[in-house]
Amino acid sequence: MSTGFPLRDGRMAERNGHSGRAHAAAIGGVVLVAFFAGVIPLLLVVDVPDVGRSWAWTLTIGVAVWAGVRLSLLIVAGEARLFDFFFWLFVYIFMGLAPTVQMRSGLLSTTTPGMNPDLDVPTAVIVWIGLLCYELGRLAAMLRERTLRAHQGGTLRAERAGHRVTGVSRARTLILLALGVVFSAYFVLKIGVGTLLSSRDTAFAARQAAWPDPATRSVMYALAIYPLLVGVGALAAVRRRADRHRALYLVILLAATVLLLVVVNPVSSARYSLGTVWFALIVYAGAMLTARRRRIVMGAAIAGLIFVFPIADAFRRVTVDVTWDGFFGEYKGSPDYDAFWQIANAYSFVHDGLVVPGQQALGMLFFWVPRAIWADKPVDTGILLANYRGYPFTNLSAPLWAEALVNGGVIVVAVAFLALGYLLRRFDTRLVPAFADNGLWAIVGAIFPVYMLILLRGSLLQASGTVTIAVACILFVAQSARAGRDATAADAGRRLALRLPAPRPRLADRPRGDPSRSPTSRSALPPSGAPSHPSGDDARGRPGGS
Repeated sequence: MSTGFPLRDGRMAERNGHSGRAHAAAIGGVVLVAFFAGVIPLLLVVDVPDVGRSWAWTLTIGVAVWAGVRLSLLIVAGEARLFDFFFWLFVYIFMGLAPTVQMRSGLLSTTTPGMNPDLDVPTAVIVWIGLLCYELGRLAAMLRERTLRAHQGGTLRAERAGHRVTGVSRARTLILLALGVVFSAYFVLKIGVGTLLSSRDTAFAARQAAWPDPATRSVMYALAIYPLLVGVGALAAVRRRADRHRALYLVILLAATVLLLVVVNPVSSARYSLGTVWFALIVYAGAMLTARRRRIVMGAAIAGLIFVFPIADAFRRVTVDVTWDGFFGEYKGSPDYDAFWQIANAYSFVHDGLVVPGQQALGMLFFWVPRAIWADKPVDTGILLANYRGYPFTNLSAPLWAEALVNGGVIVVAVAFLALGYLLRRFDTRLVPAFADNGLWAIVGAIFPVYMLILLRGSLLQASGTVTIAVACILFVAQSARAGRDATAADAGRRLALRLPAPRPRLADRPRGDPSRSPTSRSALPPSGAPSHPSGDDARGRPGGS
């Protein structure tokens, strides 16, 4: 048997374990970077012949390569930086793969016909300007975090053990759930369960008949989803902290989830809304609690948006289209991937001198004002650009680059993405410890990062009502500052109690203070100066001595 130093051996084993994990992470990172930033772009070039439309595809495939590197590094890190992850996931597909396939094949989105090839290169350059500014904003936030860590003992306030966590109020959570059930049940009764489970076109026609005004229709749909979705997440947080009624909370959670999945189902719901709800429910179930789970979820999100998203729409129509033109063929001519071309239309809009600085942003901020009061209220940016180009179909996207362009040109693009990179890094810094803390930010991290796909695709005016309702629901269930301090203190007390040894049981059959109840009375104590331990002979003479 070895008689070495166990502490040193343990430290060596721990170092070897860390070294092995770091080695495995490095290998995993190389494999992921090679796949997302190397293999897929290379297969695209080989599989899709270039018809010679323009050389802008070399810029967009560069976007795909850089976004692939960023996604790979995020997965390897295994941290819950979900805002950054979903930003690069959107860029990888909608600004990288899709426009590259469409430019090389010459098959552009069918909803944006007649695009001038001379716009391709300026549009790709504008995309790169936004991405570079995003990285600069993110870098500025990282430098600020480093400065704060240097002044706060090496850790940020949100990263310290025992820091105050903004929790959720149990009473407000139950109220929000009750309201969510009312809104969702009203929506289901108004549309009909059979209609909701028939097809997307039928369900949309029913919603259009029930609420002819688009703004009202959007608000009613959001009310049917987000009070219930936020309430489910808040009750899950309450249940994890609860000492009683856990079984009752579980029953309520399951019932609310079933109702939510009837409203947002794979047949009739928009794929972005469906993905938001499913992702949030998975996170509520604990998908962000370990690095292994986080890596699996992020990998599944990439696979879902790359492989499942393009073909998911085929089974939600009255007539099912099962034709398949290969992996990259799904991007050819698909109206789902019109984002790049809408940026081109926005650039053309700016070039023609039609921009009114800030007008579209004003409409987004005051989305709640009825058009009966504000006759010149701006329309969605996607509709604005469709009308500008004379397209018959106006329900088009307006990615953040296009939104910034129509509000003031390329300068606004740079400023907007600088701010976006800074803010998303700050948000992610709050998210990393949030899921373990089981507080309000865990609900934010379950819903808003994936919903950001909708915001990035646009239009912002169309999404403003939904975002407002979701934010209002989260603020409603937030715990007050005083209650949060009490809850944090109680949690700290429970954790301390678990670490302390259990108290020894007291003999209850003898009066307190009676010397005779003591296992060793005063008379049995050795005299002063006598040894307190028995001699070796005495020890050997007692039963059990060795």
